[in-house]
Amino acid sequence: MPSFQEIVESDPLGWWSAHRGASPVVGTAIHNGHHLRSDLKDLITLDDDERLREEDPFTEFFIRDLPNRIVVHRSRFEVDINRARDGAIYFRPEQAWGLKVWKDPLPETAVATSLQVHDAYYAMLETYLRGIEQQYGAFVLLDIHSYNHRRDGVDAPEMAFAKAPQINIGTSSMDRQRWAPVLDPFMEQLRSFEFRGERMDVRENVAFQGRGEQTRFVHERFPETGCAIAIEFKKVFMDEWTGEPDIEALQAMRRMIRLSVPLLEQAARGRS
Repeated sequence: MPSFQEIVESDPLGWWSAHRGASPVVGTAIHNGHHLRSDLKDLITLDDDERLREEDPFTEFFIRDLPNRIVVHRSRFEVDINRARDGAIYFRPEQAWGLKVWKDPLPETAVATSLQVHDAYYAMLETYLRGIEQQYGAFVLLDIHSYNHRRDGVDAPEMAFAKAPQINIGTSSMDRQRWAPVLDPFMEQLRSFEFRGERMDVRENVAFQGRGEQTRFVHERFPETGCAIAIEFKKVFMDEWTGEPDIEALQAMRRMIRLSVPLLEQAARGRS
């Protein structure tokens, strides 16, 4: 079984890491990052644990077996890649789960530096995906995230089952009819996966609707060739209050994603 260090991939200086291989399937973990620029550390009100609770740690581990994968190393509290440019920095508590993020208004230079990362990421992503589109004709992007289900405290009841699937598939920006031959078999594949004696609970547009910037961007720029699936894992693979990972669960989620790749590759090639 891997150690904690072996399941954490982190680059304190890099904005992101991008791997390119022979497949029409891409995995991304754009909220995996925890690092902040040095000029922001004295300006932020939140400690490391508070930031980690709203980030998506370990999500890059889920996609390590995909030849195409992108992992963002910057904290979403520095710049949120999955929000539109004008909302990518959390200026107000209502943008950040009620948290006051900054001690004082951010200097304009700090804002501009953070937004440069946002601009550069989407310029890179379009070029990256154009290459896959040219090679395969169509592609599937798995936009991996996670969400808290014990927001009221470590000992408080978790979110009600009706509102909190183990895996939430968000499709609001997708041409659902066009991509049904890709999405429906994928969801059934996930539902067939067994972990600790139970099948995975996979539902669509329950806890989240897939309104993030990345899936919107893909469907706007690649309307005929790009299927971007927003995937939110309930944080059953870790303790969301201590940050402690459940390594057995992490390995299972990684295996589940790996087993879905042949089906997705076949479906993507069928759409080209």
